[in-house]
Amino acid sequence: MRMGRRAAIGVALAAAAVAAPLVGSAIGMGQAMSDLGLHDAAAKDDAAAIRALLAAGAAIDARDNAGRTPLLVATQVNGIRAAEALIAAGADVNAKDGIEDSPYLYAGARGHDAILAMTLAHGADLESVNRYGGTALIPAAERGHVETVRTLIAAGVDVDHVNRLGWTALLEAIILGDGGPPHQRIVELLIAAGADVNLADGNGVTPLHHARGRGFAAMEQALAKAGAR
Repeated sequence: MRMGRRAAIGVALAAAAVAAPLVGSAIGMGQAMSDLGLHDAAAKDDAAAIRALLAAGAAIDARDNAGRTPLLVATQVNGIRAAEALIAAGADVNAKDGIEDSPYLYAGARGHDAILAMTLAHGADLESVNRYGGTALIPAAERGHVETVRTLIAAGVDVDHVNRLGWTALLEAIILGDGGPPHQRIVELLIAAGADVNLADGNGVTPLHHARGRGFAAMEQALAKAGAR
């Protein structure tokens, strides 16, 4: 757990975390069940029901009271079958809800790699950002999703993008990570991808100094080897 550091930084602002509540039922107040049948089927990962509803004329990118599309609902519950059915039918992988989550951004932030791969293959906007101004790569790095980070780097996401907190993916992996093997590997991947190891945060503190201050010796060594100051 990373409670001490998170408390100091502020959990509410941590890492461009794309946190939306998991869906038990997608039926919202004041909306008829027929309007949100796709959302409900997505929440249950029911691909057969989704295909039947679409064949009956259901709007594939209909919104619920939170502004979510059925695909975003499927992504939130990591409903791979539902997501596959929706994406194959043309669902918008970049459609954002009221708090700036999209299927692509949420899948990246949460490490839902199968859905992420589908969004990348169907037009994911690599430059899109969440409500913290961060790309999908930044929260993936913070949360320790090694394979997700690898995928997003390979897809071409900007490794030096700075969010509204003044942090890059490299900084978040250090500041909000726990220093363990997944975060060490993410730091190595970012360095190998050409991340600027001397790009400081808004207070002028570099990745190397953050790693040293947190006692993350392996990260400090990797950064120093890459020319960090």
